Amino acid sequence: MADLKASWAFLENSDLVAGADQVRAAIDRVAGEIQSQFKDRYPLVLVVMGGAVVFAGQLLPQLRLPLDLDYIHATRYGAATQGGSIDWRVPPPAEVRGRAVLVLDDILDGGQTMAAIRDRLLGLGATSFHCAVLVEKHLEKKKPIAADFVGLAIPDRFVFGCGMDAKGMWRNLPEIRAMRGS
Repeated sequence: MADLKASWAFLENSDLVAGADQVRAAIDRVAGEIQSQFKDRYPLVLVVMGGAVVFAGQLLPQLRLPLDLDYIHATRYGAATQGGSIDWRVPPPAEVRGRAVLVLDDILDGGQTMAAIRDRLLGLGATSFHCAVLVEKHLEKKKPIAADFVGLAIPDRFVFGCGMDAKGMWRNLPEIRAMRGS
């Protein structure tokens, strides 16, 4: 359990990257793009736990199309601020075979986690793979995957809020913030 004073101090020592209104507008735009691309399809939507739960919860009610919904849990971070090896806490369901799959995630950082998810889903027989992310970090190095749908482009800083956590805290913020000095 985090020290309450330290939690508040952590928040106070952060910078606003995107306000709640900007986040909502980005999700509205992404919903329209997804709806347009999938209007004649019946996708399987997989939500990456736990970060994408806030993004998915705001995005899914806006999609006026038939879909199946499930989740996966693949992480490289855990409670750390730097990624490690892929940990499949909940692997993809067998129902990906023969399906167009749309993966929802909170952030496309270096791209290793999403690339591993893509490879696993296609290896299990998905007919197509698409991904939507709330935010994508601008990095100087090339990523192994590009997101099909991006809500917001952000600088290369450690961010939290809107489902993304900072040492396990602050996923519940309606805005996106960055640690100072990151």
